[in-house]
Amino acid sequence: MSAAQDIRVLLVDDQELFRTGVAVIIDAQPGMRVVGHAAEGLEAIERVEELEPDVVLMDIRMPGMDGVEATRQLFAADRAGRRTRPLRVLVLTTFNLDDRAATAICLGASGFLLKDTTPVMLCEAIRTVYSGNAVLAPADLAALLEGQFRTRTPVPVAYGTLTDKERDVFIAVAKGNSNLEIAGLLFAGESTVKTHVGAILRKLGLRDRVQIVVYAHEHGLV
Repeated sequence: MSAAQDIRVLLVDDQELFRTGVAVIIDAQPGMRVVGHAAEGLEAIERVEELEPDVVLMDIRMPGMDGVEATRQLFAADRAGRRTRPLRVLVLTTFNLDDRAATAICLGASGFLLKDTTPVMLCEAIRTVYSGNAVLAPADLAALLEGQFRTRTPVPVAYGTLTDKERDVFIAVAKGNSNLEIAGLLFAGESTVKTHVGAILRKLGLRDRVQIVVYAHEHGLV
């Protein structure tokens, strides 16, 4: 991956020492680099508009605008519609199964990490969300989302436009299966599964696989 193709990372945390340490780790990795810092949510939104990062590492608890509200604003329809490249948000928290982290995921974040994670896990998580996947075990994600959607909302009309095969793929994705695993389950090629996932995202107006999981829990489809 050339410098122009590096994964561009924005660090958002109110502790400068933490940001500096994380930046050293990321900049030492091939294929990714830190393009900017922010100390709170409003500044993060400004930096995203200015720097167009691929991945935002977002502290969830900050003075001023917190990470949840910043995530909500980053993925608001008007702002997201003006974006020329995909944006992924990876939430950082000190609490496992944090309710605020769950809310951020429902608003568009691709998962969360504990702030005491290892450098290897941090960099792998950045690569994972950059590729459009979730950073959270399916069981943990389900546990988080159960608390968010105690009352299910009606299934949207758009779900009825999915073919039978697309619904099979939808459910498999919602349960946390990878494309390779789904291919084995449905006796299909991995490229065929990828095509189905793309069609599902388009028909349901979703951004990525994480949002398929959220959609499924919100509407009681799993």
